[in-house]
Amino acid sequence: MTSPSPALAYRLEAARAVVHDAARLAMSMRPPPGGPQAALKSAQDWLTETDGAVEAFIAQRMQALFPDDGFMGEEGGTTRSGSLRWVVDPIDGTSNYARGRCRWCVSLGLMDGDEPVAGVIDAPALGEVYTALRGHGAFLNGRPIQASSVADPTRAMIEMGWSGRVPKPVFMDKMDAIMELGAMPRSGGCGALALADVASGRLDGYIEIVINLWDVAAALPLLMEAGARVSPFLRDGGLTGGATILAANPHIADQLAQAVAIPLE
Repeated sequence: MTSPSPALAYRLEAARAVVHDAARLAMSMRPPPGGPQAALKSAQDWLTETDGAVEAFIAQRMQALFPDDGFMGEEGGTTRSGSLRWVVDPIDGTSNYARGRCRWCVSLGLMDGDEPVAGVIDAPALGEVYTALRGHGAFLNGRPIQASSVADPTRAMIEMGWSGRVPKPVFMDKMDAIMELGAMPRSGGCGALALADVASGRLDGYIEIVINLWDVAAALPLLMEAGARVSPFLRDGGLTGGATILAANPHIADQLAQAVAIPLE
C-alpha cells in the first residue's frame, strides 16, 4: 500500500476533527425521547434546527481550512465550486434524531471531480466514527473493517431504505424479492449508517431506490475500501439528483442484484 497523498491525508484528518466538533454540537441540541421535534419538508422528511446549525458550522470551518475547495450541503446546496468538493449531510437519519433516538450521524465526504476519495461518518450517540481514504483502507474507531463473508442468502441481513418519493408497489416488490431470497429484512432510517454497516459487515446489503449524493458521499469510499460491491450510483444520476443505490458484500452481491433487478458495477 502506497503512502496517501499528503494533501488528501491532511484533509481527512481535518475533516475528522471538524465532524467531531459538529457531532458534539448536534448532541448538545438533540431533543429528548418523544414525538418528533422538527418541521416537515415533505411526508416523513424531517428538518430540525440542528440540521441548519451543523451544516453552517461545517461549511464555515471547511471554508476557513480549505478556501479553494468546493462545498455542497443538503440544506444549502452547492455554495462553492472546486475540483475537490466537500459534500455534507449535517444530520443523516433526521427522523431518528428528531425523536431522541440514537441511529443518526454527521456525514462528510470528499469528491475529487466525480470520484469519491475520502469520508467521515460520526455517530456520536453510538460512540462510533467511520473513516476512509481511497487506496488506504476503511476504519471504525481506528480499526480496519471489511465487508461480510456471508454467502448464503438465508443467513443474510439486508436493509432497505424507505422514501416517500418511491411508489409503494416498487418498494414492496424489492422487499418481497429480499424475503424470497430468505434474507432477513431491516430498515433503520439512516442511509449513511446502513452503508457503513455494509462496509463493516454488520449488514450484507443495503438498497435505497431514491437517495442523494449527500447521503452516500462519505460512505462510498468506505464501501470501496472494505471490499463491498456497489451499483453505479454516480453514473446513474447520483451526481446531480436522486438515484438508486445497492451495496452488498461481494459474496452475495450478484444474487441480491439479480433478485432486486438493480445492476452492479
